[in-house]
Amino acid sequence: MLNKNNETWLIVGLGNPGREYEKTRHNAGFRAIDLLADQLGCKIDRMKYQGLYGQTTWGGKKLMLLKPQTFMNLSGRSVLQLSAYFNIPPQRIIVMFDDISLVPGRLRVRAEGSAGGHNGIKSIIAEVGSQAFPRVKIGVGAKPHPDFELADWVLSTFTAQEEKALANSLKWAGEAALAIIDHGVPEAANRYNGKS
Repeated sequence: MLNKNNETWLIVGLGNPGREYEKTRHNAGFRAIDLLADQLGCKIDRMKYQGLYGQTTWGGKKLMLLKPQTFMNLSGRSVLQLSAYFNIPPQRIIVMFDDISLVPGRLRVRAEGSAGGHNGIKSIIAEVGSQAFPRVKIGVGAKPHPDFELADWVLSTFTAQEEKALANSLKWAGEAALAIIDHGVPEAANRYNGKS
């Protein structure tokens, strides 16, 4: 039987590189993984696999934290390169990203699923060749009206009130990712879906 403690897990935070994107809705994944890295005392500062990554341990397991530097639409390239090199199957790749169908301050943990219109997730599914990777969706709010251009919306910044709500969910996103590793997706979903 395989020693479960030899497992390597990959936690990915999605976003766009560059200062001008730092506080945008699309960069919720970057912000969540930065908070998690701080909490774990892990520096995400090695440039390889078309991304910035760091390595640490959690509960005896090896943990890789990755911020793809390809821009959102090509995130999958970075995820594929790192996961292939370290032999990490999709079931142990956890992706944290922005979700416009949830209000700021809310999270949704899912075991798998389609891209749901998210280009970063679309790219990961295409490159990795599987939808079966766990994800932590971070609410960033819906477009203010249907005619609003989606690209403009996800590249807009949060209001002060939204930022306040977001602060908690960014912290919880990292906790939820660790809960997936420790207890599995159903238990993590149970704890964090609907928490506000």
